[in-house]
Amino acid sequence: MTEQELVARARRGDESAFEALVTENEKRIYNLCRRLTGNQEDAAELTQEAFLNAWRGLGRFQGESSFSTWLYRLATNACIDFLRKEKRRQSLSMTVSLDDEEEARQVELPDERYAPEGALERAEARRAVAEGLERLTLEHRQVLVLREIHGLSYAEIGQVLGLEEGTVKSRIARARGALRKVLTERGNLFGEPSSKKR
Repeated sequence: MTEQELVARARRGDESAFEALVTENEKRIYNLCRRLTGNQEDAAELTQEAFLNAWRGLGRFQGESSFSTWLYRLATNACIDFLRKEKRRQSLSMTVSLDDEEEARQVELPDERYAPEGALERAEARRAVAEGLERLTLEHRQVLVLREIHGLSYAEIGQVLGLEEGTVKSRIARARGALRKVLTERGNLFGEPSSKKR
């Protein structure tokens, strides 16, 4: 059954059709939320929130984009709202324990002591990029995650974020530059990038 058929059935109240849509999209939506928030538990909650909003909003879904693109938009909006609230909450709290945060991060890291050198280097690069993404503005993080990790086209990103395609392209270019700067400053990139552009 196609996505459009599942959506049509779900709009008529068919819960099994909606469940199929959830199963088809939940991993991608979770990964998006995980990349945007940097936290597994928050990502799981925000994924559920996105699907709940999708179920409630099915009547308003016009089909101008694919269902999965619409879901990306719902999930991105949920993450933005969450991160804004979290930022306000953290700015009020002056007792953030960096030791606890570091401890939590160490628990999440896999033990790669016995892995081949190449795997270790790839893991280190992924970690550096993930940390670099966390240092970017939400605007820049969003477009890079949607483009580079989830592989959305410029047009799809425009639909998700409500932006013109040209704005998406320039925002991605600025975001790549910002990420390159962060990685270079932290010693994870060497020298100037080639003049070749994507």
